[in-house]
Amino acid sequence: MNPVYATVDHTFTVPLDHAAPGGETIRIFAREISDRSRTHEKLPWLVYLQGGPGGKSPRPSATSPGWLAHALTTHRVLLLDQRGTGRSTPLTARAAARFRDPAQLAAYLGHFRADSIVADAELIRHTLCGGEPWETLGQSYGGFLTLTYLSQAPEGLRACYVAGGLPGLTATADDVYARTYPRVRDRVHEFYARYPDDARCLRQLADLLTAQDIRLPDGDRLTVRRLRTLGLLLGMGDGFERLHWLLDEALDGAGEPTDTFLYQVMILTGFTDNPLYAVLQETLYGQGAGPTGWAASRALAAFPEFTEAADPLLLTGEMIYRWMFEDIRGLRPFAQAADLLARRTDWPPLYDPDRLAANKVPLAAIVYHDDMYVDAGLSLDTARKIGAARVWVTNEWEHDGLTASGDRVLTRLMDLAAGRA
Repeated sequence: MNPVYATVDHTFTVPLDHAAPGGETIRIFAREISDRSRTHEKLPWLVYLQGGPGGKSPRPSATSPGWLAHALTTHRVLLLDQRGTGRSTPLTARAAARFRDPAQLAAYLGHFRADSIVADAELIRHTLCGGEPWETLGQSYGGFLTLTYLSQAPEGLRACYVAGGLPGLTATADDVYARTYPRVRDRVHEFYARYPDDARCLRQLADLLTAQDIRLPDGDRLTVRRLRTLGLLLGMGDGFERLHWLLDEALDGAGEPTDTFLYQVMILTGFTDNPLYAVLQETLYGQGAGPTGWAASRALAAFPEFTEAADPLLLTGEMIYRWMFEDIRGLRPFAQAADLLARRTDWPPLYDPDRLAANKVPLAAIVYHDDMYVDAGLSLDTARKIGAARVWVTNEWEHDGLTASGDRVLTRLMDLAAGRA
């Protein structure tokens, strides 16, 4: 722990279903962080909304991102473990396996979207702040949460900062993935242009996996389709190098996968720590416009260059497929429930376009021009439809610019929201 930080752990009991407050409850954990020299001062609150879905808040340390140190010069920060993550009542593979009825699990999972997370935040705000409004910082999916917050409870917000996370307000899952595949394709070609030997390595690995039954340390078979999901790395600032050095040790002298490579692939593609990322990914775009229906798989048919036999082999990115719930140990307990979620048609809307158009809460957002995960075109279209929104478009960083920039991104977002830039 950085010695300049003071921390207080908070645990809150909230309804599983906020529309039925007398029913089942779950636990929500949040960690309060403040500058040790200012713990007794009355400072405004800044709530950090983590990306994901399914990601817990960061744990502060001596190497915490620069945005946190900057925020603590003026604010008291709350790191919220969104429901189902971290120290909040966990929704892991083990927890899912306790549900005997897939329909019951699917119904339970339906309470883990943005609308429920915002309702949790409002309950916590009234408890911690006595009802005073606070500010939010939304990274990636945290920006999706921010727009739901502005739609549901803008009275709870003083200002909002969003990094790489303005969703299309009416975009369906099909709309999103039709835009995602071309961006991923272009990013993979950029990677191969930088590291041409890695294109040959991945093709060699794919041929090997097609011909042999290669197992990961947990017993799962490593297939070509699972290998291709390593493309998820390529949207981050250090993603090209992370994938390159992983492939640098992928094969031994006999041309067989190394234990080091197989172990790392298991960790990177296993969803052990964040199964909700896979389970809830397409539900982000479910808003009563019909079932999402495994949209990433459906969209893939329009891009024949993504065939597993292609040379060079194209990797995939932030796409979730039905086969993952069969092939990946950490997702199997969710398989039948995930099918039910994919068929669900009555998702409540997450955004209120009229309320967002009339918004008066200062909203400052950075849009990464080359973002592989969140389409810049959809983000800019959304920004034009929100009152009091100011947007900064840049290609200086990838999707992780909030962390990779030190304190630069948050500093400018705060300036934008305050009218100083």
